[in-house]
Amino acid sequence: MIKQKLIKQFSVAPDSRVDLKKFSTDWTGTKEAKKLGKDKVKRRALRVLEKNREELAQVQELIYANNTRSVLMIFQAMDAAGKDGTIRHVMSGVNPQGCQVFSFKKPSAEELDHNFLWRYMKSLPERGRIGIFNRSYYEDVLVVKVHPEWLDQKQPKGKPDKDFWRDRYEDINNFERHLARNGTLILKFFLHLSKSEQKKRFLERLTNSEKYWKVSPSDMGERKFWREYQEAFEDALSSTSTKWAPWYVIPADRKYVARALVADIVSKRSTSSI
Repeated sequence: MIKQKLIKQFSVAPDSRVDLKKFSTDWTGTKEAKKLGKDKVKRRALRVLEKNREELAQVQELIYANNTRSVLMIFQAMDAAGKDGTIRHVMSGVNPQGCQVFSFKKPSAEELDHNFLWRYMKSLPERGRIGIFNRSYYEDVLVVKVHPEWLDQKQPKGKPDKDFWRDRYEDINNFERHLARNGTLILKFFLHLSKSEQKKRFLERLTNSEKYWKVSPSDMGERKFWREYQEAFEDALSSTSTKWAPWYVIPADRKYVARALVADIVSKRSTSSI
């Protein structure tokens, strides 16, 4: 198991101002990891992942049997940070009957005729289940903040300003507080990837026939807005990490580290919530 003190390094304290430059993207380069050595860190991470998968499977059975609480896991990241792989590896031991995964694409005309949270409400996990959002309502304070021209033109307040985004953060906090009060454990993970590692993974996709299907010209085009995205993530993390729904900034340059950390946090928090 990973020490609680270590996990605390990756949590965002409520009402704190996030500077992503102060969060490592490659934990194997930190002092703690260097003392162990990369090979030992990898072996330990794989053991932690396996142990927590077993524990999470047991926790999921209890949640399903009790049918009084639910878990909502939210994953946000820059492209190629490893959201799909992390979800697949962490949840591989969980009974599919008690777990639901949702990925959200461009909103439909019907969805645009409702408030921005509406389509996510329909996919919330019912009691007894674990729900996973691969991207989420946070896209509505991330992507559209970088590209305000993509914002729904039916918004009553017109052009977005500081008050507009502040109100959206407040809506999200109130929404999550409502869920927490009604028995949903909310775990939010930002997979923190470096720009250089993203480039490396994009190039790998271009040269590996098995991964070529993952290549998207639009994803690579968004690299031009790297700084704007980092600022948008910093604002979102700072404004929406709360006692009832904290954010965890997970170093994602080494996939095995990210998967072990997420698995351990999910297992610990889920166990304590039952």
